[in-house]
Amino acid sequence: MTQNKNVKAPHGGGPGHRMSGRTNEKLDMKTLKRLVSYILKNNKLAIVIIVIGIIVSALVSVASSLFMKTLIDSYITPLLSESVKNYEPLFQALSMMALVYLSGIIMNFVYQKILVYISQGTIKKLRDEVFAKMETLPIKYFDTHSHGDIMSVYTNDIDTLRQVISQSLPQMLSSAISIVSVFCSMVVLSIPLTLVTVGMVFVMLKALKRVAGQSGKYFVKQQSNLGKENGYIEEMMEGTRVIKVFTHEDKAIEEFEKINNDLFESSYQANKYSNILMPIMGNLGNISYVLTAVVGGLLALGANAMSVGTLASFLTLNKSFSMPITQVSQQLNSIIMAMAGAQRVFELMDEKPEVDDGVVTLVNVRKENDTLTEVPEVTGVWAWKHPHNDGADSLVELKGDVRFHDVTFGYSDDKIVLHDIELYAEPGQKLAFVGATGAGKTTMTNLINRFYDIQEGAITYDGIDVKLIKKDDLRHSLGIVLQDTHLFTGTIRDNIRYGKPNATDEEVIQAAKLANAHQFIKHLEFGYDTPLTADGGSLSQGQRQLLSIARAALVNPPVLILDEATSSIDSRTEKIVQSGMDSLMSGRTTFVIAHRLSTIKNSHAIMVMDHGRIIERGNHESLLAKKGVYWQLYTGAIEMD
Repeated sequence: MTQNKNVKAPHGGGPGHRMSGRTNEKLDMKTLKRLVSYILKNNKLAIVIIVIGIIVSALVSVASSLFMKTLIDSYITPLLSESVKNYEPLFQALSMMALVYLSGIIMNFVYQKILVYISQGTIKKLRDEVFAKMETLPIKYFDTHSHGDIMSVYTNDIDTLRQVISQSLPQMLSSAISIVSVFCSMVVLSIPLTLVTVGMVFVMLKALKRVAGQSGKYFVKQQSNLGKENGYIEEMMEGTRVIKVFTHEDKAIEEFEKINNDLFESSYQANKYSNILMPIMGNLGNISYVLTAVVGGLLALGANAMSVGTLASFLTLNKSFSMPITQVSQQLNSIIMAMAGAQRVFELMDEKPEVDDGVVTLVNVRKENDTLTEVPEVTGVWAWKHPHNDGADSLVELKGDVRFHDVTFGYSDDKIVLHDIELYAEPGQKLAFVGATGAGKTTMTNLINRFYDIQEGAITYDGIDVKLIKKDDLRHSLGIVLQDTHLFTGTIRDNIRYGKPNATDEEVIQAAKLANAHQFIKHLEFGYDTPLTADGGSLSQGQRQLLSIARAALVNPPVLILDEATSSIDSRTEKIVQSGMDSLMSGRTTFVIAHRLSTIKNSHAIMVMDHGRIIERGNHESLLAKKGVYWQLYTGAIEMD
């Protein structure tokens, strides 16, 4: 049994809908640590191989620089002074160095190939976990967050992590290893030249910190503004018809341009600082090289002359020392942007899931002489299995007795929308709610589903407080048909079968007939196998609603909620549907919200609501006799706006 989950808080009573605002202005190093821990947790062996590969590649680079000294001082310089040239030692040295280079190439190839697997695998796992977490979040989360902003987490934010995993983080590790090994080699070769190089490195780090700090701040804003823009575009696409009807195009463009300008400004500032970072670091590296060459030349001409090989080798090491810092600065932009994205991803993953502390479950039973016995097979008879403190379980037959006991509720504690609600619906009864928009009608049905929990009072289901019932089991016992239908990509058959995947084709057809949808379905070219896309856009609103009703009919719930279920159907179609609706409601507890009072005349009880209170109750005839608010609504003296 099922219900449509695309439920929003009612207008005027729900929590505020906001575009974004989750991302903080400053990045926290905890985000980077968490991302690294996440990667390590799932790829320990692969990471070990990658680290070994990076170390080998870095050492090969250092070895090649040190080999320059040996090559010049031990082989080339002696050869210049020999009358008979013997190139065999030089050839052997070059051959050994070639083998060293080959090992570096092989290790580089191996770890780069593994990196591709890790980056794509991590992105896939993140998307899986984010989607799984999203399915655990309460309705309130989706009522208070733009759907486009949430989509931005799946696309833009997670995509920013791909480059940082495959390139930036390995580059950072490689640079760190290179800096350490190169520094040790420079100290061995010449301490004075090392001091000159280190002095310039401090200047480079100072520039790096200043420029990267500004760049990082704006990259965070860029990701947040990108989420806002996606949210706005999604909202405008959903409301295209409304925009056209009210000729709101110019205003929509104006608002989009404002949001887009904010995105432009943050992106411009972020990339302005990131683009000047590389030239600054490159030029400072060149200055370091020139200073080292000047000081090295003076030392080579001094009393304790430095060998040409040592100077050449040190100048190569100087480039190898400043180059990783330049590379780090180049990758820093990607890391900053990725951390902004990762921060938003982890914030979604850290959202509190829907709390379910229920213990009562729904089970199949066999009923003989008023005795209930739990059985594993489907019997069509259900019961609540209620565990007790003494270890014993009791079975309460599912009948559909729903009662509100002095219920008070607000979407926030300072905005109460329901006040002291008392009502009961006995099994098989049909209860209707009428009243102006914002009176609290839809909120009542949201509370039965436990999309929200009440502040005061209690709601019981067959005598059991709904807070004791596991939410999945509670919702399995309910069927709901909403005003805003939602059809999924797939066939008509798949959509009707949505709440009961194992239903047979005969059961699907029977449900469609009950909802009077079979007639139009069989006239479609592919019948029940007709593919639906774009929320069933190829069907009329009435046909979509009929499929929604058929979906509820298939799961055969003991309690049915119809929230403006026929409001999108024309009067002629409504008459066709009404007989099916009556059959669907027969024998089951039904809560109906309707603007068309003609659809609720045969209700056992009608609740007239106003500002979160039940101001009148009774059946159609008794309420008309009172000549109160219901009478005024029915006669048109006042209207339900």
